[in-house]
Parts: sequence; structure tokens; C-alpha cells
Amino acid sequence: MRAAVRLICPTHPTLHFAHPTLESFIWNILIRGNAQAKARPTFPPLSIYIRMRFHGVSPDFHTFPFLLQSFNTPFHLLSGKQVHAQTILLGLFQDPYVLTSLITMYSSCGDLVVSRQVFDEITRPDVACWNSIIQAYVKVGSVDIARSLFDKMPQRDVRSWSSMIVGYVRCGKYKEALALFREMQKLAGNDVKPNEFTISAILSACARLGVLEHGKWAHAYIDKCGIKIDVILGTSLMDMYAKCGSIEKARDVFTKLRLDKDVTAWSAMISSLAMYGHGEECLQLFSEMVKLKVKPNDVTFLGVLCACVHGGLVSDGKEYFRRMSEEFGITPLIQHYGAMVDLYGRAGLFDEAWDVINSMPMEPDVLVWGSLLSGSRMHGNIETCEVALRKLIELDPRNSGAYVLLSNVYAKTGRWLEVRQVRDLMETMGIKKLPGCSSVEIGGVLHEFFVGDDTHPESKEIYAMLDEIIKRLKMEGYVGNTKEVLLDLDEEGKELALSYHSEKIAIAFCFLKTSPGTPIRIIKNLRICLDCHVAIKMISKVFEREIVVRDCNRFHHFKEGKCSCKDYW
Repeated sequence: MRAAVRLICPTHPTLHFAHPTLESFIWNILIRGNAQAKARPTFPPLSIYIRMRFHGVSPDFHTFPFLLQSFNTPFHLLSGKQVHAQTILLGLFQDPYVLTSLITMYSSCGDLVVSRQVFDEITRPDVACWNSIIQAYVKVGSVDIARSLFDKMPQRDVRSWSSMIVGYVRCGKYKEALALFREMQKLAGNDVKPNEFTISAILSACARLGVLEHGKWAHAYIDKCGIKIDVILGTSLMDMYAKCGSIEKARDVFTKLRLDKDVTAWSAMISSLAMYGHGEECLQLFSEMVKLKVKPNDVTFLGVLCACVHGGLVSDGKEYFRRMSEEFGITPLIQHYGAMVDLYGRAGLFDEAWDVINSMPMEPDVLVWGSLLSGSRMHGNIETCEVALRKLIELDPRNSGAYVLLSNVYAKTGRWLEVRQVRDLMETMGIKKLPGCSSVEIGGVLHEFFVGDDTHPESKEIYAMLDEIIKRLKMEGYVGNTKEVLLDLDEEGKELALSYHSEKIAIAFCFLKTSPGTPIRIIKNLRICLDCHVAIKMISKVFEREIVVRDCNRFHHFKEGKCSCKDYW
């Protein structure tokens, strides 16, 4: 004989919930409330379900979707299977809400095979079921399988498109994300409009690729559709503009957020200013943030320390590192220690850099040793370079960047035998230097150029323009810096090799395709070399062009013969 559940209404003490439907409704509320609780639930949803069954209350098609969403780790898989069996016993297995929840539950618990099996057994899956299995594959990075399912969908909603676009962005397939977004615009029509999640993903793709025109279009689309720019979307816009080479637009978005700014927005702006080498402004913004009672976090301090690194602000960096733990109670992460090693290494203070490494509560990683190697390379400290390289090889034997940096040091000092030995070692181990690649966006189209690239349809015209640029620079006193060319060539051969660096080719292409005076924005996958840095400074003055180069480390804003990095990078 089942026990009746008596829940008393607080406003009507004499009113009891004894009807079975009302009872299941109340139990479902309890399960849902605990399943969706942000903090640790008072009662695990499964224990509530067990008690519900103990009292003889039958679950309905609302019960299981709430219950299944509480199983989201491999630890919960067995419980999830048991509940799956319950849905079959109670005849609720074919309910679309239950099926969707089962697909999500199995994927969340790490069993994608059964998740797909559940989906394949559905005769006519609805949009929610399709979305769940697509998200399951996106979550594990199988975007190609997700895309094949996406293409088979009889109909799609905004969640379908957004899931696929987000999946591409997470896997680093930014061009594919933008292409799918354009397809969404063409095929989905007015019935399916992008939401803030879709737009945030697109802004992220634009930021990664550095395609400012695409990013501006996305911003205009936000305004056109009347989508509210909250702090999350506003931060995405700031990040996009900053990474696409328009720090002014990033500042504008940041200012318009007014009082809505949270620590994430402040940290994003601080980090953006740091990338551009605006150290003083960055530190001033940090002070303003603290005055407004916005508590900084570890990301904020990483941005501040990076500003000190790029600006050579050694004493400031040391002080902020101290304040981080002593004043704000934030335990430094390995990234913060790495920034301090970078700060001291760039300044040539290797004793201090070693003190930081020796005082770290964790083992130094690739980034820490890479920072030490980079700093010692700048100052020609070969002994420290070699120590850092050995440590790097222990952690990452196939790190081509480490070998290249050491080769640069040897080349800089004219030690060509050692350069050859390093290159022979790389060849023996099958390690290839990552080729330099620079990309520019012209008319909404992304163009990529590699070192010595001749694959572009207009290569003949591009190299003719590049020759004219170099000739003009030489007339103004430009001499190629051949000290770090890794090939043991004669001077003429070295100068030719320098001329064909990818950023120079990209600039020549922009000269062909844009009007005089038009700003040029270049995205480069490696750190800009000394010769290109000198050449682009001269180009900005001689040809009166504003040029922004985003390399793998920071931004260089060239204008009127000067660079924002003040030749300190």
C-alpha cells in the first residue's frame, strides 16, 4: 500500500496535495530545482527520484528530462543507464523530450557510442534530437561528423546553426565558421536569426583571423537586429576589434559599456592595451578599476604583467606581482611566473629571472623556459640560451621554435658552424621550422602569403611591387640586416632572402590593391624579425602608410617611421 504524500500549502494550511498528478508535479519541481542548482544541490536529484518512487508516485514525461540532466560526468554513467532502463519499463522511452535528454546524458557521461545508438533508433528525430547529437560530436571535437549530420537535417533552428558555428570556432576552423555563417544568412532566411551566442562565436572567429571587415559587419548586424550589447557581447566586440588591429574601436566599445563593465570586461581591455604596448594607459586603467571597487582576478594581473613586459617596466612589474598576492590575495599561476621571467629576461636581468624560476612552487613549463630563451637570445647570452634549450627539449623534444631561436643567436654572433649543427640536428630528428605566414583582408577576402610564396595568381605583379618598395627604401638608406639569416649565404643572397619574408610580400600586395594612405593590417604567425621591423618603420614614413602587424606575441603599430613597441620586443 503506497504512502500518500501530504504537502501543505503555506497560504492555505488546510489544503493538501494528494492528487497523483499534483504529486508528480511537485516531485518534478523538486528534481528540477536540485538538478539546475548552481551550487551543490541540497538533495541529489536521483535520491529525490528514489523517494518519489518509494512513495508510489509514478514519473511522467517531465520527470526524466529533469533527472537525466543531472548526470553529466563518467561517474554518473551507471546511474544514467539505470534511469534509461526505467524509461523503457514505464513506456516513456519514445517521448521526444526523454530521447533528447538521453542523447545528451550519454554524451555528457563520455559514452558517445550509446548516445549515437539512441539517436539512430529514433524513427523520426525532431530538431531537438538532431541538435543534441550534433552538440555531442561538437563537444568532443568531431566537427566533421557533426557537419555531416547537420547537412542531413530536414530543418534547422538557430541552435542548430549556432552549435555548428561554435564547434568550428572551438576546433580552430575559423574560416569554416565564417563560411557557415554566410550560408546561414542565405538559407535560413528571416525565420532563423542569429542570437548573441552565434554572434559571439563569429566575433571570436574574426578575432582569431584578424579580419576587421568581417568583424565590423558583425557589429553592424548586431545594431541592425537590435541585439542588446551586454557585458558578454561587449567583451567579445572589444576582443575582436583589438585583435583585428583597431584598438581605438575596442576603446569605444569599452567606454559605451558604461557601468555594466565587470572584471572580465576590464581585464579584456587591460590585456588589449598590453598587447599594443600601451603600458602606462594599461596601468592607469587598472588603478581606475580598483577605485571603482571592481576586484581584479588572475587574468587582470596577467594583462598588467604583460603590459610591464612589453613596456620594459621592470620595477612596476615587480610591484604588481607583489600586490597580486599580498594586497588582493591572488595566488600566482605559472603564467604569472612566466611573465616575470620574460620581464627580467628582456631587461637582461638574468640573475633575477633565475631567482623567479628557482622560487616557483611548481615545475617550470615550456612557456617559462621559452621566455628565458627569448630574453637570453635578445642579449646574446648563449650560455643561458643553451640551458633553456636543454630544458625545453626535455619537456618538448619537437619544439621547432627553440631550435630556431638558438640558431638565431649563433647566426647573430657569426657562429655558422653551430648554426649548421643545430639545423642538422633538426633534420635528423625530422623537425621542420614553421614557415612564416602573413595574412591580410582585402574587400572581405582573406589572402595568405608564405616566405618566398609564388602561389598567388598575381605573384609576378606582387614581386615587381616588392622590388620597387625595396629600391625606394635603399634610396632612403635602408640596408638589410643579414645577421640573423640562418642560411650561410653571401650578403646578396641573404638580402634576397630577407626581401621575401611573408610580411613584406603582404605589404606589396596591399600596395597593389589599396589606395595610397589606406591603413594596412597584417596578421603574422611568427614573431616579426628585426629586419622586417626596420623595413616596415621606413615604409610607414616613406610611403605615408599606417601599418599594424599582429605577430604571435604582440601588436606593432607603425606610423611615421616609428613603432608603438618603441623597438622593445
